[in-house]
Amino acid sequence: MAKILIVEDYPVTQRVLSLTLKNSGHEVQIANHGLEALQQLDSGSVDLALVDIAMPEMDGLELLRHLRNDARYQELPVIMLTASGQDEDRAIALTIGADGFLSKPTSSRELLDTINRFVG
Repeated sequence: MAKILIVEDYPVTQRVLSLTLKNSGHEVQIANHGLEALQQLDSGSVDLALVDIAMPEMDGLELLRHLRNDARYQELPVIMLTASGQDEDRAIALTIGADGFLSKPTSSRELLDTINRFVG
């Protein structure tokens, strides 16, 4: 299936997302924040990034800006994931170039359906 980068600072959420994706046949990489995600992306390719908005070091919106301003990652599908569910966060993320937006908690079905729209 797909190689998915989870960018999330909360260990419990990392585990839940990772297990859900692995049980569906996906390969998973984990980054704890945006800077770590950029380092991982520079050392290998992924098919999709699942990015939390609120993180230390570099938040998800800043990471998304970096990705959309780098020709290597402009086509990388990015799904934003946030606990806030704020309409403002959604609007900003979609304006910057997010391909999808999910509010935490989200069901496994909704997560997988959203991912599968981009990685088949």
